[in-house]
Amino acid sequence: MTTGRALLVDHCGQLLTLRGPRRPRVGKEMGQLGLLRNAALLVQEGHITCVGPQSQITGLPEAQGADRIDAGGRVVMPGFVDSHTHALFAGSRVDEYEARIRGATYAGLAKSGGGIQASARRMRGAKEAVLLDHLRRVSARFLEFGTTTVEVKSGYGLEADQELKMLRVIKQAMAQGTLDLVPTLLFHDVPGPWRKKRAAFLAMMIEQVIPLVAREGLAEFCDAFCDRGYFSLSEARQLLTAAKTAGLKLRLHAEQLAHTGSARMAAGLGALSVDHLDHVTRGDVGHLRKAGTIATLLPGSVLYLGSSPYPPARMLMEAGVPVALATNFNPGSCPTQNMQLILSLGCTHMRMTPAETLTAATINGAYAVARGHLVGSLEAGKQADILVMDVADYREIPYYFGMNHCVTVIKKGRIAYDRTRLSRAASFAKDAMTQ
Repeated sequence: MTTGRALLVDHCGQLLTLRGPRRPRVGKEMGQLGLLRNAALLVQEGHITCVGPQSQITGLPEAQGADRIDAGGRVVMPGFVDSHTHALFAGSRVDEYEARIRGATYAGLAKSGGGIQASARRMRGAKEAVLLDHLRRVSARFLEFGTTTVEVKSGYGLEADQELKMLRVIKQAMAQGTLDLVPTLLFHDVPGPWRKKRAAFLAMMIEQVIPLVAREGLAEFCDAFCDRGYFSLSEARQLLTAAKTAGLKLRLHAEQLAHTGSARMAAGLGALSVDHLDHVTRGDVGHLRKAGTIATLLPGSVLYLGSSPYPPARMLMEAGVPVALATNFNPGSCPTQNMQLILSLGCTHMRMTPAETLTAATINGAYAVARGHLVGSLEAGKQADILVMDVADYREIPYYFGMNHCVTVIKKGRIAYDRTRLSRAASFAKDAMTQ
């Protein structure tokens, strides 16, 4: 593709524009995809300029001589926005995976020094160059699955210097990579040496680390794991209040392992998103709706850990709370980068319709990371983050579960991944070897 020329994507059998109000979608709006049939769109200088019927768009003067992608009657849609991940880590936790198969529990492993503490030990021994290489490879795989914007948390450092190391690596990856990354400072757990000095640990983070992170632009969001066995409601409130004062946006791991009242607390502080919510109650819903807080649901972790219940998506949506879906990609409780699988879980286990899951994984995910003005829908003026999916009906994306339907990924108007080209290259190589 020639740099600087317009790009025409035509012969879109179903073009999911996700056009609508410029805010997170709620209630019945989540089932409205702005679907156009036999459509096309035009991209110039990395942004969408025109979207509409095939005959209208291809007849525009700007379309003449443009580089062209023929969607071949496939589904074309916005890139996925994965609004909750722990994508930066050092090494897998496959030993814990096998231990759980043999009967160990997530909580039991954590008490014996596994879980987050195990990831923190590996993080202490990891050099920044190695972590950066890991994040580059992870970013390339996200693109293959059609994810074009990803929130990435720290949180496996625990100690101040290690958390800062993680955030510096994320910042480097943001500057060098194709994928859009959204950095979050996460307070995941109290490190071992500080277990009996929790108040001193909190004071250090509040007085030194949070202001430094905000001042140097190392993170856009602040998050904390507020749950049974981790940060208490009071501790999480102190951390989030300090972060808000420093100018960071707020989100929170809430109501995953037990009901603590953390979702209600975070909504009261104006958190943009509260995440997990496996144990959220009807009493919490009004607070979320009133605050406009997005409920980011992570069904992949429920599946992987074999826990229950799944987050009550229908209760939240019917109450007018905007719902987003994300992978929670991490080495301990959800090692998948495939947002398409998450859509399937949303449909099968949370009774969301295919259209609702697509809204949750695109435009609502974009608003959950403060990018709704930029990505998440295919509208004039938006960044050209576009997927061509190898299905004729958008409902087939979650229906054929566990697969990668993504054929072509366009990021900021340029091809970032093209399976058809890779297939042709492999075929040519095979032909050459047999000659």
